[in-house]
Amino acid sequence: MTELNKKTGFIGSGNMGEAFVGALIQTGIFSPSMIYITDISDERLDFMHRTYGVRIMSDNAGLFSECDIVVLAVKPQQMDQVLSRIADQEGYDISERKLVISIAAGITIGKIESLLYPGLDESVRKKLPIIRVMPNTPALVLAGMSGMSANSYAKDEDITITKTILEAMGKVIVFEEEKLDAVTGLSGSGPAYVFYMIESMTEAGIRLGMAPDDAATLTLATIEGAIRLMKERNESPESLRRKVTSPGGTTEAALKVMEKKGFKECMIEAIAAAAERSKELSGG
Repeated sequence: MTELNKKTGFIGSGNMGEAFVGALIQTGIFSPSMIYITDISDERLDFMHRTYGVRIMSDNAGLFSECDIVVLAVKPQQMDQVLSRIADQEGYDISERKLVISIAAGITIGKIESLLYPGLDESVRKKLPIIRVMPNTPALVLAGMSGMSANSYAKDEDITITKTILEAMGKVIVFEEEKLDAVTGLSGSGPAYVFYMIESMTEAGIRLGMAPDDAATLTLATIEGAIRLMKERNESPESLRRKVTSPGGTTEAALKVMEKKGFKECMIEAIAAAAERSKELSGG
């Protein structure tokens, strides 16, 4: 990937912030010297500096002023305080174009605008585009899936830069912001559903007399193989399911239980519940 010669700052360096930093350095999109971080934990800052060679800063306002791209990687409940203090700093102004990317779950673009835009006239706001991103935890191993949405001041260049950053960790799709709650329900929370399925399949193997390690190995290899088969054959899951479901066979017996228990409807309702909760948390 092409290196982006822009100073990029991370306000917060928890697991997801570290995933971003590690991916950007590993893929060569940014050199460590172009990445700045702040965090409430001095131990965390020391770890990030020793591990990745990034630059550490003592305050969020200084990082915000210094960087061309600012990634908001703080906990959602900290966003008000963090951005209010930045905007309330004496001399707060945007002289050069600055891209703000938020990965805080449930924090809407409108909320971020309400904290950063007051006191800035229209010409200055145009220099401060905001993009909201919903990543998921497989980004930690460069296998993430992200949804993103931009505000009205974001240009094509801003969207391209954000996509480049997110593609360092996996895949990304651009959505209208109203769809990000569904993104949260499906892919943001999605890894937990898969982990729960793996947990359940492993437990079934154990109950059938397998050693825990053997049950876990069989389960994980089966899921990995099924995903690889679907990708390489480029067939729908419905088509592949039918091909392995012989009339009167073992797979049919299992699927009949799933249908009787409402497995598909349960999954659909669960994802809808997660999406609805995301909407509630974002004030929608």
